[in-house]
Amino acid sequence: MLPKTKVSKHPLFSLENLYQAYRKCRRHKWNTHNAMLFEQNLEENLVSLHDGLDSGSYLPSRSLCFLVEKPKLREIFAADFRYRVVHHVLVGYLEPQWERRFIHDSYACRRGKGTHKGVERLRSFTRMATANGSKMAWYLQLDVKGFFINFDRNILCQRLKTHEKDPTILWLIQVILFTEVTENYRFRKASRQDFECLPEHKTLFKASTGCGLPIGNLTSQFFANVYLDALDQFAKHQLKARFYLRYCDDLVLLSENREELAEWERENEAFLSTHLGLRLNEHRKLRPVSDGIDFLGYIVRPDYLLVRGRVVDALRWRLRQTEDDLIQLGMKNFPAGRMVYPWPWILLERTRQCLNSYLAHLEKASCYRLIWKIRERFFWLEEYFQWQKEKVVYRCPIPSRSMRFVNQKSWFKRHLPGHIPLIR
Repeated sequence: MLPKTKVSKHPLFSLENLYQAYRKCRRHKWNTHNAMLFEQNLEENLVSLHDGLDSGSYLPSRSLCFLVEKPKLREIFAADFRYRVVHHVLVGYLEPQWERRFIHDSYACRRGKGTHKGVERLRSFTRMATANGSKMAWYLQLDVKGFFINFDRNILCQRLKTHEKDPTILWLIQVILFTEVTENYRFRKASRQDFECLPEHKTLFKASTGCGLPIGNLTSQFFANVYLDALDQFAKHQLKARFYLRYCDDLVLLSENREELAEWERENEAFLSTHLGLRLNEHRKLRPVSDGIDFLGYIVRPDYLLVRGRVVDALRWRLRQTEDDLIQLGMKNFPAGRMVYPWPWILLERTRQCLNSYLAHLEKASCYRLIWKIRERFFWLEEYFQWQKEKVVYRCPIPSRSMRFVNQKSWFKRHLPGHIPLIR
């Protein structure tokens, strides 16, 4: 049940703040359908949003519900662009206050943090715990079972109320927090039957009353950090865990004493159950640090990093998909050793972006031979791209569409010596 109250005018809802929030929201969503619709009548939409927030009549828009399969099957409730602007307004207000309370070693969805920073910190922990490999140390790896589905919104609301006294901000928090996304949504490339097949701890459609946050919203990521900050404070100040690190609902603790880690596991489980209404996943790891820690796409060891096998498999799968598409478009290997290479710009640009994304991940690890094996297997990449240190660029830059045909012909001959260009 959403709160209904008359909200006094608040400087947070000024048109200037809303415009700045819109600019942040647009940064990575500018080419989406909803963002373009919002921008068509930008001034009117911002004024309407301003009036709704000022008067207390604002209601969230319909969410887009779909499934993703990589890296594992999960449901996403993506908020409408108009609703995302309000998310940026609220998080922009709350984030500076809570950043001062968060521990240093929480790395999910925070400025200056992220997966690579988390992996680097964990690697430094392994070196300190083992005294640079000179003694034995152990690690305990835990994760919360169905965190975003079993998330108790009432507990979070009470926690936010202890630090926030502004009634207008509390009103907006409750509007966003207690909106039931499963009552106002539309499916994309999925049906209700697809979601019924998901386990109970994987879908909001089977969540308990008052529980669950939609994966895919900025506020959900921020609220997750606020919710689990209680666990962070418990681990650092009650358990006195020196080597403790968290990324969203994944926890890693290191110690020289195996029995100490086993005791911390029991105490963390009791704290989660008693204070946060959560449970730990049954798949827990208590192993020597020398075995390597499978964390955030890497196998972390004191002296080097390896890339997780699932990441490499995903990259190979994407390149095979591109290879199949190119073969359908006419890529052939003739008996005389000549090759025909089509140049579909949209497909190549998508491949370039994908490669650069994976290379940014791979270059942090020891993967020189891995990259060469990928280049040997997908040899056709050499015809399209040049490999630089951390990225790939086009071997032949995309010509301007305004070029005359004669100029296009000379362009390709200049950039692709030894090739016979066939321009359609």
